[in-house]
Parts: sequence; C-alpha cells; structure tokens
Amino acid sequence: MRRMPDPAATLLSLTGRMAAADGTHATAWPGLSVVRASAPAARLPALYEPGLVFVLQGRKEATLGSRRHVYGPLHYLVVSLTSLPLAQVVEASPGTPYLCLRLSVEPGEIADLAARAGAGATATATATAGAPRAGTPALQVAAMTEALTDALLRLVRLLDSPADLPVLAPLAVREIVWRALVGELGAQLRALSMADSHAARIARAIEVVKARFDEPLRVDDLAAAAHMSASSLHHHFRQLTTLSPLQYQKHLRLHHARQLLMTGGVDAATAAHRVGYESPSHFSRDYRRLFGAPPRADAKAARPAELSVA
Repeated sequence: MRRMPDPAATLLSLTGRMAAADGTHATAWPGLSVVRASAPAARLPALYEPGLVFVLQGRKEATLGSRRHVYGPLHYLVVSLTSLPLAQVVEASPGTPYLCLRLSVEPGEIADLAARAGAGATATATATAGAPRAGTPALQVAAMTEALTDALLRLVRLLDSPADLPVLAPLAVREIVWRALVGELGAQLRALSMADSHAARIARAIEVVKARFDEPLRVDDLAAAAHMSASSLHHHFRQLTTLSPLQYQKHLRLHHARQLLMTGGVDAATAAHRVGYESPSHFSRDYRRLFGAPPRADAKAARPAELSVA
C-alpha cells in the first residue's frame, strides 16, 4: 500500500517553493505571507504585527519583557498586539532555511466566529484554552495540533488553484482561526476580540500611535481612544507591551526609519525627518542605542530577512 505524504512535510515543501530568497513574500491570498531566512541573525529589535505565525522549519527566539520564547518546527505564535520584541533567527542554513507562514487575523473575525459558533461551542473553547497566561499576553507560543496543521495545508494548497481560492480560502481561514480559538492560546485571541478587554482597549491606543507615529504624542488622545484614564492607560500599556506609550512611539519611529534606510534609498537625515525627528543627531543616537550601530552602517550591513516580522 502506498504511504500517504506527511501533512507537515507537504506543507513545508509547498511553502518552501514560495520563498526562493530571504525576506517576506506575499502570496495569492491577502494577509498570508511567507518569511524565509537562510542564516542565523543578530539579536535585534523586531516588529511583530497582530496575527498567527506558523513555524515550519528552523528556529527563532523572541524576548518580550522578561519572557523569552524559543520556537521551531510546528510551533505557532499568537501575536495579539503589535509587539516590539528582541528577536533573532538561531537555526537556519541555505539548505534548511528558517521558514514560517504569517496570517493576519482581524479581531472582528474572531468575535464573529465565536458568536456564530454558539454558546455550547464557545464554552468548549473556553474550557479547552483556559485563562490567559500570566505576564505579557501580547506574544505567546504553543505546539501546532494535527487539526491546525491540516487546515493550514488546505489553505496553502488553494494558492495554486486561482479558481478555487476566492471561494474556498475563506473557509480554510475560518477553520484555522477556529482551531487556534479552541486551542491552547485561544484565550489570547478571545481577549483581543472583546471590545471591553484591556487588550482590545490598548490595541485601539496602539492604532492611534501607529497612525500618528511621526507626530507629537498626546497621551490624552490615547486614553480617549482606549476609554481609559491616563494612569490606567500607562499601567496596562506597559503591562501588555513592556514599554510606555512614549517609548513605544520612539521604537516604532526607529523601526520605520530602518525600513526606509534599507529599502527606500534615503539617507539618515531624510529618514529622521520622515519619522518625526527634528534633530538628525538625536535620531542617530536613538538609532544606535536601539539597533547597535549608526544608521548608515546598519543599513549597509543588514540583510533583507532582518526586516521580517516573525
């Protein structure tokens, strides 16, 4: 009897074909991308957007606050808020590169799926996933289940079927989200979908920072967006992101500047101005403090994969 291919091996093979070079690669399905890195990298600040990340090969680690996460093949991440961890690829080579799939998930999708599933299914999900882990919930890691792997494989296979993709991919995405929702990290997803949860309120404040990162920060505007007092905002913002709002904005500015330097063909002074710095020398000091090298030297030495998000 012919042996059927291992779903995980098939998923890895299909994903590898979509990323011939290092970096982040878009796919035919909006919100799904592939990240590849063919060598270990230095430990540097990274930018992780909300969503689900599925690691298929290689190994990476990310530290957010006091929590250090190491994740490798068939691990998945739930990123519930735009997070700025220290991260590095620790296991990768040209023959066996680090490979992961990243799927954007909107809080509305999670809330809608939980509501449509019905009270019985939601209760089951709550019992299975339990309460959010102590500490920072913005970034958590767990092992992929067989059901989650199968659902992800169905979505990736559809990328080669343009006629089927718009009809069947939404069903595959909903199953992926459901499997994560009833899994070990489901509590992190549900917290973000609840309008009155601290995570959802801080997420709204973060969206304001992201939209106006190059403008002077007004904490009162963030507090209003989060429907919190200024003191409560500071407390929960730091608890979830490990940074104060002002520190978060500065890090976000520097990440945008680094992307401009590496991909936008601009010099340091121009990048500084575009992200909201009035003083190029102040920008260079902050940049070196965060990334470990002056802007020009860092831009020349960095690899495209170092801009990856997961």
